[in-house]
Amino acid sequence: MMDVSRYTERFEHELGAIEIPDLALVEREMPTPPALTDPAAAVAAALATITLPTGRVAVAVGSRGIARIDTFVAAVIAALRSNGAEPFIVPAMGSHGASTAQGQADVLAHLGITEARVGAPIRATMESVAIGHTPSGLPVYMDAFAHEADAIVAINRVKPHTSFRGPIESGCAKMLGLGLGKQEGARSIHSLGWHKMRDSVPEAAAVTIATGKVAFALAILENAHEEPCRVEALAARDILTRERELLVEASNNLARLPLDKIDVLVVDRVGKSVSGGGGDPNVTGRFPSTAISGGPDVTRLVYLAMAGDDGNGNGVGLADVVTSELASAYDPLPTYLNALTTTAAGNARMPMVMPTKRLAIAAALRMCADLDPRNATIVRVLDTLHLRRAWFSRSALALVHEPYTMLRDFAPADFDLGYD
Repeated sequence: MMDVSRYTERFEHELGAIEIPDLALVEREMPTPPALTDPAAAVAAALATITLPTGRVAVAVGSRGIARIDTFVAAVIAALRSNGAEPFIVPAMGSHGASTAQGQADVLAHLGITEARVGAPIRATMESVAIGHTPSGLPVYMDAFAHEADAIVAINRVKPHTSFRGPIESGCAKMLGLGLGKQEGARSIHSLGWHKMRDSVPEAAAVTIATGKVAFALAILENAHEEPCRVEALAARDILTRERELLVEASNNLARLPLDKIDVLVVDRVGKSVSGGGGDPNVTGRFPSTAISGGPDVTRLVYLAMAGDDGNGNGVGLADVVTSELASAYDPLPTYLNALTTTAAGNARMPMVMPTKRLAIAAALRMCADLDPRNATIVRVLDTLHLRRAWFSRSALALVHEPYTMLRDFAPADFDLGYD
């Protein structure tokens, strides 16, 4: 990507006089359901409510960085084996992993999903099989290995989507209708645009369920701290009804920033392991489509670095300024393939690039019209999953009307400091 280091001196001359407000590290009190203390035991209890399949079982796992996902997957594999099944893992992530079998296996490995860890082989392919059409005529596809299996199990988190609103958004249904269909399946269901996804997602999932291959789905719900707080096994016949109810609960649990208006929001790291949108638009207020709205009013959004090593910069285009560190980690191949699949071209664009973190923040402040930078409301977070601890400027913290603990008092901004 572009090298802006040779312009550092010029940018320092242009932006060096801008005063970045002092920041304080704060830990907010966020009432939320408690985290599961024993995820494996919770899975066992959930699976006791349904009938487990036998034979060859394809266990579908996605690309999201769900906390302790390896533990959940391992527990499901163990239960299936105890019931006499022969389980194996299939990546169910559409076009992620640069749309290659090895790339998708690598994504799973990055999440801790390996044969050694979960006790089942990984069978990755980008080949898919057409299994039917939605009422609107969109073809629905299924992973070739899953299609050959006797049964399918989906494991996924239920939560609000980053690009559309509907009764069913991110979750097991979307994994069955899109993720399990590989790139071809994801491209098909996205082809009508984000405004149609509220209908296309459940319709595609219904086609997959109608094959009779889906045994059950394991739905994971998280609390405001992105910790799994509940797990529920959904029999195939209940997925499309029960997931609607779980989405309401998940939306109520979703952590949000405590300000409606932010001058500059700084996010340390973004990536597909954090959110489908790189940084969750429900937190940043920056959405890739008009099919969704909400979140805070953020004047300027700054991304500092990429999370993970897959280079997928999907969502980076929603920021106003990024660092050269992020730009150098941005890989056009997985990013563009993701955008081509979802039709969200803006997600893949490269924003203004600055050589350093300080210059990136200064540039964002300069581009806030009619604002004295010293009085700016600045919020800095690790990523959009972890919002309990955040750095606030004085103007921003004055607007926080909820209990919090001051972990570090106000001091000159040092963007190399962490959150401990």
